[in-house]
Amino acid sequence: MNYILFDGPHRNNLLPFTFTRPVADIRVGILTIREKWESFLDYTTTTVTEDYLSSKYPMVEMEENIMINASFLPNSEVVEVVKTLESKQAIFKGEDVIAFFAKEGEEYNDFSSFDAIEYEGEILKIENTWDIFAKNGEAIHDDFDLITKNRSSESIPTTLNLINREQIFIEPGAKLNFCTLNASDGPIYIGRNAEVMEGSLIRGPFALCNDATIKLGAKIYGPTTIGPHCKVGGEVNNSVLFGYSNKGHDGFLGNSVLGEWCNIGADSNNSNLKNNYAEVRLWDYNTEGFAKTGLQFCGLMMGDHSKCGINTMFNTGTV
Repeated sequence: MNYILFDGPHRNNLLPFTFTRPVADIRVGILTIREKWESFLDYTTTTVTEDYLSSKYPMVEMEENIMINASFLPNSEVVEVVKTLESKQAIFKGEDVIAFFAKEGEEYNDFSSFDAIEYEGEILKIENTWDIFAKNGEAIHDDFDLITKNRSSESIPTTLNLINREQIFIEPGAKLNFCTLNASDGPIYIGRNAEVMEGSLIRGPFALCNDATIKLGAKIYGPTTIGPHCKVGGEVNNSVLFGYSNKGHDGFLGNSVLGEWCNIGADSNNSNLKNNYAEVRLWDYNTEGFAKTGLQFCGLMMGDHSKCGINTMFNTGTV
């Protein structure tokens, strides 16, 4: 069977991050959404996305296909249901379609003629930008179990101060010395060839992806994900950096999401709480207005290739 990930109805709610990528390539937890599905399916997926992105992310269609809504994060239970789909069948969670069977050249906007299968289990869905950090803790837990299943961590250096060692996993090539890893509140994953420099304090849930670096004396509060090839210093709380982005100096980043190739200048900070403790509203590209997040804590949403100079101050709920 051929599996294709499509953006679904929430793509515009995920701008600015989906200006430059399909929904499937958003990182939440340790892996991108695409990497999660491919790991469960043991299959290389392709994508249906906006026309201007299709040359970089081409769709490969076969005679029989299963279309998967990339806003949904897979788990073993839903994947088994997806694998059993047959012609004119679709899986729903409430009003949202999770997946459906499609023959070559057929596109469906109306599922009234389909056999609708209601998925009763729990499933994570990323439908707004703030979901990326708000649901990151659950996603890290799920990815940690997926990645480390039937595997053993590399040996952990004796110079480390460890709490709940069983929930700490280190990949080959990672370098750690004289730092503190506290996995009491969630697992800690250190990717291949990543480095945690001396004096760093890290609380889980936390993921440091391949080739990323935590700089001297950093303070990291979970749930936080530092994507591949990122460099991070200072204080970070409940944030996600997709990859190839730098926040290398002192300053606070909290309840925030950074895309790829972003740079935060030295001593820059963001606010994640309003002075009156009110619900944070965030700019919505779809409605061209401010959307209620339902969150008291919400910081900075920075799209790909955005940068700021030294001593920049970001207001609560900045896009």
